[in-house]
Amino acid sequence: MFKRASAAAAAILFLAAGAAQADDVVRLGNLKFAHYGAISYMKEIAPKFGLKIDEKQFAKGADIYPAMAVDQIDISASGADGAVAARGNGVKLYVVAGFANGGVRILKRPDLDAVKTLKDVKGLKVATVRGGTQDLMLLAELDKHGMTWGERAGKDVQLIYFNNYADLNQALAQKYVDVICQSEPQSTQAISAGWGVEVVKPYDTPIGIPVRPLVMTEKMYNEKPKIAGRVLKLFVAATKAFIDDPALAEKYVRESVFKGQLSSQDFRDGMANASYTYDVPAGHMQTTTDYMMKYGLGKMVTPPKSDAEWVKTDLLDRAKAELKIK
Repeated sequence: MFKRASAAAAAILFLAAGAAQADDVVRLGNLKFAHYGAISYMKEIAPKFGLKIDEKQFAKGADIYPAMAVDQIDISASGADGAVAARGNGVKLYVVAGFANGGVRILKRPDLDAVKTLKDVKGLKVATVRGGTQDLMLLAELDKHGMTWGERAGKDVQLIYFNNYADLNQALAQKYVDVICQSEPQSTQAISAGWGVEVVKPYDTPIGIPVRPLVMTEKMYNEKPKIAGRVLKLFVAATKAFIDDPALAEKYVRESVFKGQLSSQDFRDGMANASYTYDVPAGHMQTTTDYMMKYGLGKMVTPPKSDAEWVKTDLLDRAKAELKIK
């Protein structure tokens, strides 16, 4: 009896020790883009930080935030506009880092010889994905050139919205639309397939080069500060690995993210128009908010009033210091 009891007690202690040593699970919402690769890579090295990343991919950034609102996602990667819209509509989240920038192109059909710059798209059908960074960057470019737009005919530009990025390329290839504003690597794939020709990288407006924020729920940030801190250390480590070793970044994105459906050249061309990073430039989220309000994007109930309200980089700063990243 004693031996049996001792064996049972030992088993309980073993299970309890195993449970205590189990990695903390963090639920990640992510998108399938080349410049989102370091975010996906976090799950590969997460055990080194006592974490397990449970990644779920979404079709577009706007789809992630309803899941965050009901506590199904802890951290997410998306465009700045998606984070602004979510915060402005009551989702309790903070921007804690910036994981990538760039990654947008405006393309035309190859047969449109008369279109040399964006001012030449007047009278044409221009398409993008609704509610993405591309949407905001396109409108800012049209505004810069003094053009009007709408989803019905009668404006300088007729806008056509799609629900995903693959359909955007197909619409251009089939000449259903004349111009698209697209992400990477899909824009590079359109160029290499002969479906599109670059008109402009839309970075010459007051928004500048778009930054993609890493977002965390207020619940994780406030109630699980130790786990939150480890998440940021993991993020910094994964990003550093991709920056220091471009061959690793290419191999992982092509093989693990795109499952062999992205060529080496398309990856490299796509990342020539984007970069992995850590930071959110001061004021960038507020500028994004201001232009979203100007164009009526996001339909926000209470737009964020300032970056100080919801951009929290203290965990990032600490993680960079501990890992000796400038």
